[in-house]
Amino acid sequence: MIQSMRIIFLIKLLLTSLSLPARCLVPAQAQDTTQVLTLQEFHRIILQHHPVASQALLLTEQARRELRIARGTLDPVLSSKVYRKEFGGKEYYTLWSNTLRVPLWFGPELKAGFDKNQGTFLNPADNTPSEGLSSVGISVPLGQGLFIDARRAAIRQARLLQDMAEAERVKLINKLLLQATKDYWDWLLYYRQLQLYQEAVALAGFRLVAVRARVQEGDLAAIDTVEALTEVQNRQVLLQEALLGYNNARLMVATHLWAEDQVPLELQEQTVPALTGSELVSLPQDSLQALLQRAKANHPDLRKLSLKGEQLQIEQRLAADKLKPKLNAEYNLLQGDFYLDPEVVDRRFMGENYKLGLSFSLPLFMRQERGKLQLTKAKQQANSLERTQTAREIENNLLAAYNEWQALETQIRLQQQMAENARTLRDGEVIRFQNGESSLFLVNTREMKLMEAQAKLYALRAKYAKARTLLYWSAGNLDVEF
Repeated sequence: MIQSMRIIFLIKLLLTSLSLPARCLVPAQAQDTTQVLTLQEFHRIILQHHPVASQALLLTEQARRELRIARGTLDPVLSSKVYRKEFGGKEYYTLWSNTLRVPLWFGPELKAGFDKNQGTFLNPADNTPSEGLSSVGISVPLGQGLFIDARRAAIRQARLLQDMAEAERVKLINKLLLQATKDYWDWLLYYRQLQLYQEAVALAGFRLVAVRARVQEGDLAAIDTVEALTEVQNRQVLLQEALLGYNNARLMVATHLWAEDQVPLELQEQTVPALTGSELVSLPQDSLQALLQRAKANHPDLRKLSLKGEQLQIEQRLAADKLKPKLNAEYNLLQGDFYLDPEVVDRRFMGENYKLGLSFSLPLFMRQERGKLQLTKAKQQANSLERTQTAREIENNLLAAYNEWQALETQIRLQQQMAENARTLRDGEVIRFQNGESSLFLVNTREMKLMEAQAKLYALRAKYAKARTLLYWSAGNLDVEF
C-alpha cells in the first residue's frame, strides 16, 4: 500500500512538473551568482576600449594634423645666405642676404630683406651701402593665383577632410556595433535554447524515474522504459548542440570586450545576456520617412561622397585658375641701413628709393593645364554618379530592412499562437495520459512539438532584434540606446 502511494505521488509530481517554468529548474546558488550583461553596457564597453573604436577616434586626430600641415604653407619663412670668394690672395666678394617672407591668406606676399655686400670684383647690381641695404615690399599675383592658389586650395580641402574623417569614424563605429549587436542576439538565442533544453532534459529524466517505478509495480509495460530513456537521450543531444552554440556565441561576444591598453576581457561563466530587447516594438507611421530623411542627410557613405564632391570643386577651381597667365607685380622700398629712417614714409623718398618688378609667363599650348581641368571634371562626374547609385542602394537597403522587420513581427505573432496551441495540445495529452487514454509516446511527441515551437519563437525573436539593428544601421546612425 505504501509503495502504491509512493508511485501515485511520483506520477502526480511528474504531471505537475510538465508545466514548470525553466527558472524553477535552475539551482538557487546559480541564480544568486548570475551577472547580467545588458546590451547598453555591452555597447559602452565596446565604445570605450575596443581597438577599432580607438582607431576610429584617430581618424579625426589625423585629419586635424592634415589641416595643420596645410596651414603650414602660410607660415613666415626666414632665410639667410652668405657667399664669399677668394682667389690668388684676393678677395673677390662677400655676399650676405637675409629675407623674411610672410604669405597672406588672400594671395599677396609680404617681404622684408637686408643685404650687405662688399668686394673688389662685386657685380655692380649687388652694390650696397657700407651700412647695408634694407628693403620691405609686397608681391601681388595679378593673373594666376589672384583668387585661388595651391596653398588656399590645400587648406580648404584639409578642412573638408576633417568632416570626411568624422563620417568615416561614424561608419567604422556603426559597422563595429552592428556586428557586435548581432553576436549579442545570437548569444541570447543560444542562452534561451540552452535553458529550454535543460528544462526538457530535467523533465525527461524525472519522467524516466517515474516510468521505471510504474514498471516495477506492473502498471506500465517494460518497453515504456526504453521509450522514456530514448527521449532522455534525444533531448541530451539537443542540449549538447545548444551548449556548443552557446559556448561559441560567448566566444564571439568576448571578442568585442576589451579593457584599457588593449587588454582582452573574457566573459565569466556566470555572466548571461539580458532577456529583454527582442520584444515587439511597432514603428510609428512617420518613423520610416524620418529614417529615410536621416539616411539621405547624414549617412556616412553619402556624407563622404558629398564632401569629396566639394573637394573636387576646389580642385576644379584651381585647375581652371592654372589656365590664366602668371602675372606678378612686386614693389620693394629700399633704405641705406638696417634701421627704419623716418623719412622713408616721405613720398619723394619712396619715389627715388625702390625696386619694382613685373613678371609674365604663359605656356603656349597649355596641354598640362587643360588636361588637369578635364580630368577633374571627369572625376566630378564619376563622383556624382557614384553618389546617385549609393543613395539608391541605401534607400533600398533601408526599405528591405523595414520590410523584414514588419514580416518578422507578423511571423512572431503567429509563432506565439502556434506555441500556445502546442502547449494546449501538450496539456490535453497529459490529461489523457493521466486518465489512461494516451501513451507516453504521444506525451513525448506533443512535448517535442512544444519545444520546437518555443525554439523557433526564440530564433524569430533573435532575427527580429537583428532586423531592428540592421534598420537603424541602414539609416546611417546606429542608436546604441535602443
